[in-house]
Amino acid sequence: MNTIQDKRARILAAGTSVMLRKGYNGTGVQEITQGAGVPKGSFYHYFESKEDFAIQALHYYYSPRIERFAAALSAPELSPRERVLRCYRDLIGYFANQEQPSHQCFIGSLCHEKADESQPIGFAAAAILQRSSQVLAECLEQARAAGEIASDQDPAALASFIGAAWEGALLRMKTDRQIAPLRVFIAQLERLLQP
Repeated sequence: MNTIQDKRARILAAGTSVMLRKGYNGTGVQEITQGAGVPKGSFYHYFESKEDFAIQALHYYYSPRIERFAAALSAPELSPRERVLRCYRDLIGYFANQEQPSHQCFIGSLCHEKADESQPIGFAAAAILQRSSQVLAECLEQARAAGEIASDQDPAALASFIGAAWEGALLRMKTDRQIAPLRVFIAQLERLLQP
């Protein structure tokens, strides 16, 4: 990685970390650049504005997560249905191993603060959620073709529903400070993904 890419990556890493904790409105450019160890002027060399930074931070944060999601949903040793269930069970296991379950949803918090007033942030978040839904829908299509879910299920609509239910379960987990909502989610998902 060259120096320019390295500096940009440091700014993205530091700024994303701050925005995850403090939200968009609670994060200043000065705090981002201090965290990255670069002069404040460097920020505007790589990003047109704080809004532009937030959009690029969303992609920086979610691109590797979507890649891991896609890899988990294409594991050849499991059937498509089991890939979906294992993926969510593994995520629940991650939260279950935390002393106090918590989750910071970058898309959720950023959209809550800015999606109404910033169309570009809303579009970026929607594109990420759509990509995640497409990855899941591809696996659900394979499950339908294998007879593992009902033949009249629409994989795209089902993927969209599962994604929304998962986000809702994460929000409830954060509010309740326990993983019970995630356990409800997986129990219902197992029932939903039936032939």
